[in-house]
Amino acid sequence: MRKLYVIGIGAGDPDQVTMQAVKALREVDVFFVMGKGAEKQQLVDVRTAILDEHAGRPYRIVEIPDPPRDRAPSDYNATVLDWHERRSLLLEEAFAGTEGVGAILVWGDPALYDSTLRMVERVLARGTLAFDYTVIPGVTSVHALAARHRIVLHRIGEPVHITTGRRLRDEGMGGGATVVMLDADCAFTSVPGDTYIWWGAYLGMPDETLCHGRVGEIGAEIVRRRAELRARKGWIMDIYLLRPVE
Repeated sequence: MRKLYVIGIGAGDPDQVTMQAVKALREVDVFFVMGKGAEKQQLVDVRTAILDEHAGRPYRIVEIPDPPRDRAPSDYNATVLDWHERRSLLLEEAFAGTEGVGAILVWGDPALYDSTLRMVERVLARGTLAFDYTVIPGVTSVHALAARHRIVLHRIGEPVHITTGRRLRDEGMGGGATVVMLDADCAFTSVPGDTYIWWGAYLGMPDETLCHGRVGEIGAEIVRRRAELRARKGWIMDIYLLRPVE
């Protein structure tokens, strides 16, 4: 039976790749990469650098063009499900056309705000391609953010709420520490100004940028720096932690 690995590779630093992931990389013949256009070629380059350092054997990369989706849909869930379906069809076509062990490299960890496992399950559910798959966990951007700022995410005994920028703007913060991912619109500007923020962009990569302080004091600076970084590179990957004042 065919074999597929779904491998978490951390936030971008090749040193964050676990030994379990390295062992899996050394079994793989072909890696499937969802390409996101020329602007985000660096995302492919980082994956290639990780493979060059850790794979230890010849391999092929099959780049799959990521289908576009509406970024401001009237029905968010339906739009994302349709996107997952189209992505799964492209993966199925690519995997069916190759031989040997395959793998998908996932930023961070496949279990946190990533659609790869849903995509793989859709391929299996159609029943046209039989394969077994193994999931290898990775260091998440949540952990990388805390490490780079040298902090514990939560106060003693508190929960940690992980959400998206869209939900933060619509629903506000949780009761304690709130980690925010996938925020395209700087939703932290909607929280009370005395809220403390730890922000990071391109974690583990050469352009890593960090900032922390009270939202009312540094929020505008983060918005400005974020816009400059995105304009220069054409894309941005960032994450932040919010905590109310004690």
